[in-house]
Amino acid sequence: MSATEEKRSYAEEDAPTKLEGHDDQSDVEINDAAHRRILRKLDIHLLPFVSLLYLLSFLDRANIGNAKVAGMAKDADLTGLRYNTIAAVFFLPYAFAEVPSNIALKLVRPSRWIPSIMLAWGLIMTLMCLCKTYHDLIIARCFLGLAEAGLFPGVTFYLSLWYRRRDVASRVAIFFSAATVAGAFGGILAFAIEKMEGIGGLHGWQWIFCLEGLATVLVAFASYFYMHDYPATATFLTEVERQQVVLMLKEDAQDLATHFEMKFVWQALRDYQSYLQLGIYIGLVVPVYAIALFTPTIVNELGFTAAQAQLLTIPPFVCGCIATLGVGIMSDRYNLRGPFIIGPAFVGLIGYIVLYTQKVPGVAYAGAILAAVGVYPTIAVNLAWAGSIAGGDVRKGVVIAMVIGLGNLGGICSSFIYIDPPYFHIGHGTIIGWLSWTIILSTFAMWDYNRINKKRDAYCAREGIDASRRAEFRDMGSESPLFRYTI
Repeated sequence: MSATEEKRSYAEEDAPTKLEGHDDQSDVEINDAAHRRILRKLDIHLLPFVSLLYLLSFLDRANIGNAKVAGMAKDADLTGLRYNTIAAVFFLPYAFAEVPSNIALKLVRPSRWIPSIMLAWGLIMTLMCLCKTYHDLIIARCFLGLAEAGLFPGVTFYLSLWYRRRDVASRVAIFFSAATVAGAFGGILAFAIEKMEGIGGLHGWQWIFCLEGLATVLVAFASYFYMHDYPATATFLTEVERQQVVLMLKEDAQDLATHFEMKFVWQALRDYQSYLQLGIYIGLVVPVYAIALFTPTIVNELGFTAAQAQLLTIPPFVCGCIATLGVGIMSDRYNLRGPFIIGPAFVGLIGYIVLYTQKVPGVAYAGAILAAVGVYPTIAVNLAWAGSIAGGDVRKGVVIAMVIGLGNLGGICSSFIYIDPPYFHIGHGTIIGWLSWTIILSTFAMWDYNRINKKRDAYCAREGIDASRRAEFRDMGSESPLFRYTI
């Protein structure tokens, strides 16, 4: 799409739109002021709650790293690669349950499905306080991965049903920033909770599992009453606002199919673009989980005590949170995805090169902060990109679940690369390779999407195809000649 055409499409998108069946234009126009007002309402009622859900989800999956430093490795006799195995088994059921979960989310109300899976993993997390051996922890982590599988892809898909494609990256960034908050919050909690050593006959690391699991259970119960399903039924919006949101989303979706049919699932599975986005995501998720699972260990090996290590994990995650929000907002502002993956990934690459080459604790710690600042912002932008390349609700849900589900198999890699303390050259070197892979694939994706958009522009101009013929291509999804990829 040329710069002139792009500006024209944005102008048309931001122009006032009338809702059919209404005579009072002042009530039904979707102008800039009305759109901003609606976005504020959506943000206030949706984002804090789903961010809390993901904070608890990430806290519950990553607290194994804090528990290790708090004494779990010694008490449960986690010699050799046992800790790595415990960290890794989570990702097998987690990866393969995500596509079925997102299909179920489309068939079942979100306000029933998401709280239910949350209640399940909260109970599992709470009962992990009873685990005392390596085998106990293996079994518990498998079930935890199965129960948590639907949350991240589910909420990412859920947000795409409320926001336009060009508005969603900053919202996913806010949602995903909960992971960085969880990393920082987890360090503070672990520092405090491990002092409960011996209370009730439990070790301090067992209390980490118990208390954080109970918090998840309580929020899960509240979710049944607080969570909203879809814009058309949102009680916090007025009747006119509901129709405005539905109309905006319909325009943004280019009137592509929203109902469920298996052919839309197959469209997603057969599209090479789905696997291109998966490849980009895997190169980002390996460092993300490495940061979550091993930052306490890395900081501990730099020469700090276990208690200091818990607290020193906080600054990298806080900086990562700020960067995630800033990059997500900028990505939406410019309606670009690729550059906002490549740039931060390069910053993360520099951070890992510092970690690989430096032995001075202070300098290496600065590298850990750079790594978090570079890696964390890319996830939200990548997921917004993956959702935007899929036309139609079902296809979008499947693509997001594929990318997150299969991509999270990278967590298995993350679990087994930090095996050579104190400098962890294998781990840092592996992540340098994955980030380089993501930069290369993102560059190719930008070129490919631009090529396809230009080809479709020429085809539509030649054949006289415009928006008035959208109904003809309703079931074609991303293959519709009217569909355009975000670069």
